[in-house]
Amino acid sequence: MLDKTYTPSEIEPRLYEGWERDGAFAAYPGSNAQPFTIMIPPPNVTGSLHMGHALTFTIQDTLIRWRRMQGRDALWQPGTDHAGIATQMVVERLLADQGTGRQSLGREAFIERVWRWRAESGGTITRQLRRLGASPDWPRERFTMDEGLSAAVREVFVTLYKQGLIYRDRRLVNWDPKFQSAISDLEVENREVNGNLWHIRYPLADPAGGFITVATTRPETMLGDTGIAVHPGDARYKSLIGRTAILPLVGRRVPIVADTYSDPEKGTGAVKVTPAHDFNDFAVGQRHRLPMPSILDREGRMTLAEISDTLTPVESAADPAFVRSLEGEDRFAARRAIVAELDRLGLLDRTEAHTHQVPHGDRSGVPIEPRLTTQWYANAAELAAPAIAAVESGRTTFVPKPWENTFFAWMRGIQPWCISRQLWWGHRIPAWYGPDGTVFVAHSAQEAEAEARAHYGQDETLIQDEDVLDTWFSSALWPFSTLGWPEQTPELARYYPTDVVVTGFDIIFFWVARMMMMGLHFIGEVPFRTVYI
Repeated sequence: MLDKTYTPSEIEPRLYEGWERDGAFAAYPGSNAQPFTIMIPPPNVTGSLHMGHALTFTIQDTLIRWRRMQGRDALWQPGTDHAGIATQMVVERLLADQGTGRQSLGREAFIERVWRWRAESGGTITRQLRRLGASPDWPRERFTMDEGLSAAVREVFVTLYKQGLIYRDRRLVNWDPKFQSAISDLEVENREVNGNLWHIRYPLADPAGGFITVATTRPETMLGDTGIAVHPGDARYKSLIGRTAILPLVGRRVPIVADTYSDPEKGTGAVKVTPAHDFNDFAVGQRHRLPMPSILDREGRMTLAEISDTLTPVESAADPAFVRSLEGEDRFAARRAIVAELDRLGLLDRTEAHTHQVPHGDRSGVPIEPRLTTQWYANAAELAAPAIAAVESGRTTFVPKPWENTFFAWMRGIQPWCISRQLWWGHRIPAWYGPDGTVFVAHSAQEAEAEARAHYGQDETLIQDEDVLDTWFSSALWPFSTLGWPEQTPELARYYPTDVVVTGFDIIFFWVARMMMMGLHFIGEVPFRTVYI
């Protein structure tokens, strides 16, 4: 007998359980039917369903059910992402509530605690997907830290390293002082901040006399200045190009260089160049071969190690004792002290109220520091070339088509991809260091030890790299790692390339493009034929 009322919360779960039990959502690799494949964009294991998920998952579910009704062998591959920094943050908060932290636990115990959290609390979004009525092939569910996917990550890293496409380099990164890690552009958000623009007089030298005034929102970084840039067409400064100025407080001499980066219409038209703490300044520093001393540490505190030997007393301009007093100071406390000292010396021309955009960590909420560090990088430009060609030739198409322009704009100007993160949760970089710093990149510690033995002629103690890989690195392998690669499985042969990926425009750069780069490089075929934005 039918119930008098329809109660969705009681009836829908019962029906859904029946569908799952009967294999209604299953793909059949042995079928003679034509395959149709969608890889679910893996949501963060920390996440809950939001409106964007509901929209894109509904579109995917509609496409999959439609193809099933047509008799296709439809695979909708489910799974979740380990979400390195987000997951580590969640577990660290739990530990803080218990009066402890990851440093107290140590690395191994902390990672065990994260796995336990994932087992206890990490299934929220998949439960919500079931409740939504989504129909992926649940027995095939994958997690980006599963051993099979971890093996794929190691294989890709080792292969790219041996091909010269992964390397270590010292470059500027977005540095989060709270997490003490490099973070991706996607994890940075610009916030409008009511601040100040300080106009600072730099005494001229060679010959002495007069000043050049620069305007800056970050006086605390001036200790790392190695130049002053003016526009080559700015008549005000033409006679100063090639001369030097005295860096206030520090006392060292810095060159005045001509560079089109300087905008005559902004500030004073003269800008201080701090290559180790500003992305634009880094480029200027490279063009003019300027030194790049770093004056901020992992926590955003002042560190003088790289400038201590340049501290020079200059009457009414520089006092080494004052600069040394800043060692270990928080960057914003140092800012206040530096402004006060400049004012005392008569080198602060004026202060203007100034509203500007300041990059913040989207999870930490603290201002990001551009910081010069040694990290692991992938040669994105070389990996991008086949992906660009694939979209140009129509092997992969974007719907709506104008989004191809967004794809091309980023890919054609692509920069080296920083793939290392200073975290504990994630795919640990498969690189080991010998006593002299020689690096051994291998699939396992045993393989690295064998390589070291051959290199040194004896056994040596190796230390594994402390960093983990950017979460987007493992996500880029999703279309083929979930199908068993690097093994040549029947599923890989049948379901790759996939037919459709449905995602948001905001991760065209971070996920779609990188899946294309990795898929073409390792499988030799595009990972999907259509990108629905």
